[in-house]
Parts: sequence; structure tokens; C-alpha cells
Amino acid sequence: TFDVSVRNLQRLAGVVVLLAVLWAVLIQSSPNATSRSTLLDLFNRHGEYSIICLGAGLLMIAGGIDLSMGSLIALSAVGFGLQLEAGVPPIVAMLTVLLGGFVLGLINGLLVTKLGLQAFLVTLCGMFIYRGIARTLRDGQVGMVSAQELNAANPEFSKQLLDLRYWLTGLNQDERLVFPGFLAIALLLVAVGAVFLHRTAYGRYWLAIGYNEQATKYAGIATWKHKLTLFGISSLMASIMGVLFFLKAGSITPSSEGSGYELYAITAAVLGGVSLKGGQGTAVGLLLGAMVLPVVNRVMNFTNVKQTWEPWIIGLILLLGATVDEVIRRYSQKRK
Repeated sequence: TFDVSVRNLQRLAGVVVLLAVLWAVLIQSSPNATSRSTLLDLFNRHGEYSIICLGAGLLMIAGGIDLSMGSLIALSAVGFGLQLEAGVPPIVAMLTVLLGGFVLGLINGLLVTKLGLQAFLVTLCGMFIYRGIARTLRDGQVGMVSAQELNAANPEFSKQLLDLRYWLTGLNQDERLVFPGFLAIALLLVAVGAVFLHRTAYGRYWLAIGYNEQATKYAGIATWKHKLTLFGISSLMASIMGVLFFLKAGSITPSSEGSGYELYAITAAVLGGVSLKGGQGTAVGLLLGAMVLPVVNRVMNFTNVKQTWEPWIIGLILLLGATVDEVIRRYSQKRK
């Protein structure tokens, strides 16, 4: 189901080598690095990045970008928590949040495709607006415990909420991770994304739009509809993470929840072979790219590297990925 062109194999080779080196360092760093609890947490974090990377990556393939994902995570988490406090059934609250996130993505897409605004500008504004709305709705923590207390007279509500938490996050009542729920969700979503990207006409249109939108439009393809859909998908993935973060942590802080995750998503996508200029990328590459940052984080933890170093290390990794992307692009053009 994956594009196995020579160019994409070259791109995937880079991230595979990088992951192999990081895993080797991690395994050698400490005996605890391969313990069950550590691996479960690592795989869950991998799933977390994979979900947002999928949304950001598919949009980037079509030549777009979304800088509002982190703030939308916060807004979605707040919206979900406030609905629970109001006694809305957990499943209904979750579906409402996901629908709302998708609609916000469509609004971004309309501003870009119909008004001709730059995606960078539209989603940058969204980043500030969504964060501001989240803080306006609740300028303090929103918690699952308070929701249960407010609905103590309804045992069925608490049961539904705890069941939803277990099945989606893998956490039991003792706050122990039993299975990597985030990764299971991510694999399902990436599999669906892979089918659309590599086995349907939609995926070919997305790649063509990213490579040359004007030519694709002249070929009779309604490019604006496809970009609109991908903006919606990007925001939907952010809303999914907002719900999952709330269920995992049990409480969220609107001012900081999801902060920087849009950059992590873009970094993971680039490392996975998605071109910053659009027109190139694979689903398996997105999955592999999303694994890099969690493994880097674990390597730093087990080698006692200061956490203050993490931002510039991530920056260097992104710069390396962008450089490799440009080198491969120029090398491929010379061979044509």
C-alpha cells in the first residue's frame, strides 16, 4: 500500500538509519531502557506524535501547513472537559469536539482556498485565537475528577467515562499503562491514511497539488476541495489529541496544553520524508518520522542530558531533515 519509488526509498533510508542509531544508543544507555513500562510509555508517545504528524503531513504533501494544531489541542481538551462537567455523555462530548475541530479546519481551508490568504498566516492567527478561546472558557484547570464529582448522582456517567479512558489510553484505575492505546489508534488512522494516499485517486491528487497546484487545476481537478478536506483532517487530528490528552492526564491547563505540538508534527513529517515544498511523502514515512522525537527524548532521559538542551537538539534535527530533503530534491532533478 505504500509508494516504493526510488526517491521515497532514499528518504526512508535516512530516517531508518537515524532511528537505528538512536535505538542503539538507547539500548546501551541503561538496562531500564528496554523495560516493559518504559517501552509501553515510549510506544504510547510514538502514537501521540503519529496522530498529529499524520494530520500535518497529509496537508504538507498537498502544499499546505497548519500552525494552529497545538492551540486546537488545548481548545478541544477544554471543550471536552467542560461538556463532561455539564453532564454530557462522554461519547457525545467526544464526537461533538471532533466535529467542531473538523469544522474549524474547514474554515481555515476556506480562508486559504477561497479568499487566497496564505496558510501560514491563517493558521498562525488560528494558533492565537484558539488558545485565547480556550483560556477564556476556563482560565484554570479542567479536570476529569471534577466532572465525576459533579455527576456523582449518575454512576453510569462515571462508568462510561472510565471505560472510554481505558480503551483509548490504555490506563487502568491504578494509573498504570496496560497497553499503548495511543499507538493502536495511530496505527489505525495511519492505515486509513495510507490507503487514501497510495491506493486511491485522492492521494494522487494530493501529491499532484503539492508538486504543482496550478498544473493540477488546469488538468480539471478541483484543487480547492482537496485542500479544504486536508485542512479539516489536520484539525480533526488535533482535536483527537485534545480528547486523548484530557483522558490521559485527567486534567489540562489551557495556557500550556499542546504548546509546540504543531512544530513537533511538522518536524516529524519532514524527518519522515515529507517535502516542505509539497508533492512528496509516504504514510510509512510519517509513522517512522513520528518515532524520532520520542526516542530522542528517552535517550536524553537515560543519558542524563539536560532537558534544557531538548529544544535546540530538535531544531538541529529539523534543520538536518530539511537539508537532506533539499539535497535529495536537487539530486533527483539532476538525474531527470
